[in-house]
Amino acid sequence: AGVIRYTVLLITLLGTWFILQTYFHRSWKSISLRSWLGEKLPRHKCGNQKSCPQNYFAFKIISGAANVVGPSICFEDLVLMSNVKNNIGRGLNIALVNGTTGQLLKIDAFDMYSGDITKLQTFLQGIKHGTLVLVASYDDPATKMNDKVRAYFTELGSSDVGKLGFRDNWVFLGAKGLMNKSPFEKHIRNDKDTNKYDGWPELLEMEGCAPRKMD
Repeated sequence: AGVIRYTVLLITLLGTWFILQTYFHRSWKSISLRSWLGEKLPRHKCGNQKSCPQNYFAFKIISGAANVVGPSICFEDLVLMSNVKNNIGRGLNIALVNGTTGQLLKIDAFDMYSGDITKLQTFLQGIKHGTLVLVASYDDPATKMNDKVRAYFTELGSSDVGKLGFRDNWVFLGAKGLMNKSPFEKHIRNDKDTNKYDGWPELLEMEGCAPRKMD
């Protein structure tokens, strides 16, 4: 009888765990056996899943969710742009960081639906060599986008900016002077058949380790 009770208890626990994993995957994916045993899980910069090696910068970029929840940009455990900081806007939210020191240089938001595209052109044209460029979209990133702006982002290492469209979601980390395409980019199209929200795709989240510019 004791063996049966233990077997039933084990099956119940496994079933509960399966349900939690299925319906709360994003919230529970980082929980390990050590946490159940009372050990404190290590916290990494920007809340990332892994720590970054020496001479790499930790970052996390989250796009906006529809036109309701704004994006956020975290770099080296410092939130540069977010709803809470009240420094975001519809369109493209961009943070410039010194690629050697990690120092924040400038932040700005550009309305890509009804704003003046020349402001973004001037901003991108003034980026200096060795600068990291972190971008998060919100609501609509592309209505006002022209070939010149797309070319600037391509020079920064973007592979997807050429196909960026109305109400797409886009997160990107590139650099001025990058010799190759950036590995840090995600893009999801606005598609009425696959959109998570009414008229918008799901938000995008990207985290990683950007190499420090050493030369």
